[in-house]
Amino acid sequence: MSAYAIAQVHSVEFGPDIVEYLERIDATLDPFGGHFIVHGGTSETVEGTWGQGGTIVIAFPDLERARAWWNSPAYRDILPLRTRHMVADIVLVDGVRAGYRAADSLRAGA
Repeated sequence: MSAYAIAQVHSVEFGPDIVEYLERIDATLDPFGGHFIVHGGTSETVEGTWGQGGTIVIAFPDLERARAWWNSPAYRDILPLRTRHMVADIVLVDGVRAGYRAADSLRAGA
């Protein structure tokens, strides 16, 4: 079942560290089957107070590989390049199985 790393970016101080981070992050994703499905782009807040800084979504084959990427030495090595210059909320979240329907959540074990 797919899983996702989702970031709501609040602010970014663009500079050499962020450039290096962007140049290196894809190589950290490859061993875990991760790939970007949203990276900034236009968004429209239709309800609530979602930030204006941007949204990033990275897809993984499963939550285990998303966690393994997050904790990998390769990603940990570049993480300070981002955290020194970006404020964001980030979650790892499980997707749902193919054919899932909202009412499935009403059944035990959904």
